[in-house]
Amino acid sequence: MNRLRLLAAALAATAAIPAFAVGNLADIRVYDRAAGRELPVYIHEGKAYVVGKPGNEYSLSVRNQSGDDLLAVMSVDGVNVLSGETAASRQGGYVISSWDSLDVKGWRKSLERTAAFYFTSLGDSYAARTGRPDNVGVIGVALYQRQRTQPPPIAYDKLEEAPRSKDSGANGYRERLDSAPAPEAQAKRAAPSLQPGAPLGTGHGRQEESQARYVDFRRATSYPVETVTIYYDSYRNLVARGILEQPVARRDPQPFPGFAPDPWR
Repeated sequence: MNRLRLLAAALAATAAIPAFAVGNLADIRVYDRAAGRELPVYIHEGKAYVVGKPGNEYSLSVRNQSGDDLLAVMSVDGVNVLSGETAASRQGGYVISSWDSLDVKGWRKSLERTAAFYFTSLGDSYAARTGRPDNVGVIGVALYQRQRTQPPPIAYDKLEEAPRSKDSGANGYRERLDSAPAPEAQAKRAAPSLQPGAPLGTGHGRQEESQARYVDFRRATSYPVETVTIYYDSYRNLVARGILEQPVARRDPQPFPGFAPDPWR
């Protein structure tokens, strides 16, 4: 019995240690651009959570861990980050080559620009401002593998270069990554005032350059091979919901705190 208790305690302690990535086919990470660090991921009852700081810009990093191209259909607060539509997994997404990575810094406005993600109040969130406040506080990535095509038989008596043809599958975007991080002064805006208990959302921020182009991608399946979900909220709210434990400040007694006062003081 004691051994089982020790094992249960060890498992609980392991779950309390934060990770930084979620996913199998791809690693999904949340990067706080203002703080210049990846946000720790906390697992609670099988769900992944990160702590967002109001006013801070953030980006989403997707690293392809498979040997195949992946299509990543991405949503924030239930909104497709490419089209701005209410998100559905069959919509368009970003195409990521095998073992490659992609940083998505905001809502795509065109093939040249995005509007930055930033943590904000519910009322200031892009979802709420477009009449869709019901799903704030969640990031989703639906992953599809590329359909493999069988090469045509080769006629060895006549070899010539065949003309290239386009796939008729769903369109995706391939984005050029900008390696230079945003200046902290731009990545951190005035923190919005949050009502106690109000959920955190994602705003539609400043526009910045982010080059992308259309590519063709034929999905191997009609459904995602993996869907990654990360929830986010303020530290106060996650503590109130029991997802995070608030550290208890404990002052150790001091052996030599000072001189001896009179007992009636």
